[in-house]
Amino acid sequence: MAKWFNSQSRLVQILLLLIPVVNWIVEIGVRWSHFFDKKGFGSLLLAILVTVVGVVWGWIDVIWCLLFKHLIFAK
Repeated sequence: MAKWFNSQSRLVQILLLLIPVVNWIVEIGVRWSHFFDKKGFGSLLLAILVTVVGVVWGWIDVIWCLLFKHLIFAK
């Protein structure tokens, strides 16, 4: 799902991250798929963090996505 999200246009990425419930679902999908691809401790930590406070983290990711066209630590 991380590859799918990064392949989307910036407008679609921002729209997915602006809608609160959709934001949380997208964050969970992207973070866990990134963890399963990379198997890093940082990826696991972020996946767990996003699962718990995904909506709050999602608002930070909206700004990051506007600037860099990918989520924080999920390129």
